[in-house]
Formats: sequence, structure tokens, C-alpha cells
Amino acid sequence: MSKEKEIRKLAAIMHADVKGYSRLMGEDESHTVSCLGKCRQIFTNTIGSHIGRVVNAPGDSILVEFPSVVSAVQCAVEIQAQLKEWNAKLPENRKMEYRIGVNLGDVIESGDAIYGDGVNIAARIEALTEPGRVSISRTVFTHAHKQLDYGYEYRGAHRVKNIDEPVHLYRVLTAPEDAGKVVMRPRQRSIFSRGSYLAMTAALFILATIPLFYYFPPSPQREPAAAEKMAYPLPDKPSIAVLPFVPIGPESEQNYIGEGLTADIIRALSKIPNMFVIGKDSVRTFKGKAVNAKQVAEEMGVRYVLEGSVQTDQGKVRVIATLIDALEGKRLWTERYDRPLQDIFALQDEITINILTALQVNLTAGERIRVLLHSTKDIEAYLKYLKGREYYLRFNSEDNALARRLFEEAIAIDPGFTTAIVDLAWTHLLDIQ
Repeated sequence: MSKEKEIRKLAAIMHADVKGYSRLMGEDESHTVSCLGKCRQIFTNTIGSHIGRVVNAPGDSILVEFPSVVSAVQCAVEIQAQLKEWNAKLPENRKMEYRIGVNLGDVIESGDAIYGDGVNIAARIEALTEPGRVSISRTVFTHAHKQLDYGYEYRGAHRVKNIDEPVHLYRVLTAPEDAGKVVMRPRQRSIFSRGSYLAMTAALFILATIPLFYYFPPSPQREPAAAEKMAYPLPDKPSIAVLPFVPIGPESEQNYIGEGLTADIIRALSKIPNMFVIGKDSVRTFKGKAVNAKQVAEEMGVRYVLEGSVQTDQGKVRVIATLIDALEGKRLWTERYDRPLQDIFALQDEITINILTALQVNLTAGERIRVLLHSTKDIEAYLKYLKGREYYLRFNSEDNALARRLFEEAIAIDPGFTTAIVDLAWTHLLDIQ
């Protein structure tokens, strides 16, 4: 069999998919398939008018290649305008809203397919985009923003799966009044006179310390753990127990996000050969109990304990984490993290690396990659998995069925979500026991 010739080239790539496609299919398959066909027609007609080529279109996703960055952005904006008009005729729970990401990058063409970081980054940008919107990479912005009568809003740098460098994201603004605007992070000009500046600075400093003491109170005197009282011999390498993150507030969402955060930090730390980490099933025994670091250290036979809390509100997450040296009876560090919920993966990585840094654990390049490796970077798939995990751990047939359905939905969103695939298999095994 002759091998297809591979061609490396620069291309403008558009990637799109539907928000909540699994839910739409689950509620009404025939209507969803019909709507998908109509949306595909909008895509096909508009892409053709901009000299684009559909590379692949599995399920609700579509991957398109353009010879021009300007054409790719224009096409994406026109598609969203037509989809908005078409969706206006549908009930709110049946709207088929697409997220579209555009990137300019190096790709490898093999036959009709294209591969490489240029394609991967377009897909990651799409996943970070709000439904009904178009987002572009910095390279696209650099080449196209002066050529088109749109506005652009910088949305920050994002760490994404399998890409070494942060991806800088821009949202395309299509309202007439936004034409030509580039919205960055504006600095507010001072309204105070030069004479009052020092006094105001001092007052602000005093006020600023109040929340610091609220979030990070002075480290209390802790009773140190005794190595001779430990249930197990203390390992000769850094040892840690990561306690379940305590949910703050009434929402059940915070429960499973806290459990997922705990499990993922444990999983990442466990990949380091020169670390001793207590397994997630063992630390679950402390969930909902008032325990201190001394008690945990002596029962588990570890020196270090990580404890924390998690709170979610309107798409944002606040995590407070504290690392304690139980043998010394002191806090090594406390950090507060306020992030968009979609950045929870990067947050897990940051907490893990902070722990390793505090414990002076040196990582090789390969070990660092293993620490930062996750099964999925799709927040929708991840949240479904966490909900399913909460049901699964109740170990009864009714909740097991709910867990299976949620794992299946997570896998439908991200077919490469290996953790969800493994736990789906466990739900079947539980049924036959």
C-alpha cells in the first residue's frame, strides 16, 4: 500500500461544536438530528462562499480549513449571525448554539485530513468560547484585526491540554458600535489629587489587610504529631494526606467539585515516584468530620496534610488550600485561588506544583508532564463525570444506574475521557455482583 504524501503548510482553521449536544439528543433525538441537518446546511453554504473546505464533521462538530485568516473569521461571524436568527424561532431548551474557535497555525496535510497543533489549538479555543460566540487566537488577531470591521476583547491566556504554551484568546465583537475597538484590561485613572495620594494609599493598605486576615488568619499554635504514635512507620520520603475539600455553601455542585479536586490532586501526586501519598478511598473516611492535622498524620502515618475548601458561584470557583507540616505543628502555606470554573484543571495543576515546591520535591521533565496530565479538558464532560462519581460511590442499584448514564454522557462529549470509561466499566461490574 502506498503511503499518502504528507504536506506541511500554514492554514487558517475553524472548529465548531454544539453546546449541550448530548442533552439535546437525550431529550429528543429526531428533532435534534433534524435541527443539526439545517445547521449543517448553514455551515456548508457559508463555508463555500468563503472558499473554505470541510475537513471533518463527526457528530455535532465540524473542522474547516481556509486559505485566508480574514475569510475564516468572516465566515465564522456570518455563520453565528445566521444561527442566531434561526435559533430565535426555537424554544429556549431546543436552541442549537454553536461555539466557534479560529486559529492560524502550522498543520500537516495527509490525504484529505489535517493534523498538528494548529488544529488542536483551534479545538481548545472553541472549548473556551461562549455559545453563540466566535473566539480567535492571538495569531489570528494579529493578522486580521485591521482587515475587518469588528471589535475584539482580550480574554486572557489559558493553559490547555497537550499545548506547551498558553493560548491567548480574543472574543470577536460584532455589534456596529464595537467596530474597530480592541478591549484589553483597562486601567482606571486616579480621581485623587497628588496631595491626597499618600494618605489614600495608607488607608487602602489598612483596609486591604482586613480580608487578608479573614482569609489567611495568623497561623495558630498547633500540637505537633508524634512519630512514635503513628499507626504506621513514617516513610523516608515526603508523605502527604490530601483531605477532602470542604464545600462552602448549600449547592450540591460544590460537593462533587470538591471531591473531584481532591481526587485529581491525589492522582497527580501519586505519579511522583519519590512521594508517599495516601489514597483517595482512605482519606474519604475523614469527609464531614472535624479532624486536625495531628490526628490525620498519626492515623495515616504521614508528615504533611493538605486541607481546604471550595465554593462555586455563577461559573466561578474559589478554593482555599492550606499545607501543614504535622510533625512541626505549623502551616507551610495558605493560598486562595479565584478562577473561572473552566480553569479548574489549571488550578489543580497549580496547587499540585505548589505542594511539590513546598516539599522541595525535584521533578524531571517527564514527571512534571505526568503531574499535569488529565483525562479531559472539557469542563462539561468533567462536571458530568463528577456528578456520576457522586452517585457511583453510594453503591446501590438506583444510584449506580444514574452514575452510568452520566458517565456515558461525559464520554459522548469527550470520547477520549479514559477515567470516565474506566468508571463506566465499574458500574457494569457493580450490577453483576
